[in-house]
Amino acid sequence: MFARIREDIQTVFRKDPAARNVWEVLSYAGLWAVLSHRAAHWLWTHHGKTLARLLSQYTRFRTGIEIHPGATIGRRFFIDHGMGVVIGETAEIGDDVLMYHAVTLGGTSL
Repeated sequence: MFARIREDIQTVFRKDPAARNVWEVLSYAGLWAVLSHRAAHWLWTHHGKTLARLLSQYTRFRTGIEIHPGATIGRRFFIDHGMGVVIGETAEIGDDVLMYHAVTLGGTSL
């Protein structure tokens, strides 16, 4: 778990030239949204769907980034300037993805 957190932080440094130090990176809403999603996704897949949804909604309130706990997200994923990002339950995001603001992923119908 801590190795994945460290990898997520290192990803911010690799993908954002404005990232100056760890304390600054720890203030990034995109990083917190991804870290929160990883915890919520674990809960979602281990019989904790209600708690996963609560964590997801709290994170949405705090960051402006909505990630459904059922969404599948790979390693080294970074959301930069993430206000308005919505990632639905059916979304599947691979490794090494950089995403910017106002993106909507997922959904099976209109």
